[in-house]
Amino acid sequence: MQIKFCTKKLEKQYLQQSEAIKAYGSKVAKKYILRINILKSARCFDDLYQISTLRFHQLSGNRKGQFAIKLTGFYRLIITNDGEVFDIVKIEEVSVHYGD
Repeated sequence: MQIKFCTKKLEKQYLQQSEAIKAYGSKVAKKYILRINILKSARCFDDLYQISTLRFHQLSGNRKGQFAIKLTGFYRLIITNDGEVFDIVKIEEVSVHYGD
């Protein structure tokens, strides 16, 4: 899949691990980079459902149209589809799930 980033900051955190570590800590930073690499190797969103460790799922409510991927216990990666056939991922944010 092709990857796009919502902000330059998110892209920089992917390209420079030190930036991700400053923002999220080493454990979340490592998972952030790893998960994006997994997204890059997938052909489409359907492939992501097959990788159980991602806990890939569609969100609802005010996040309808977005998807989440587990990073660590409370952190998740929020993505959206930016292509016509679910082949382009847009990295929206790294969020703390449940506000914890």
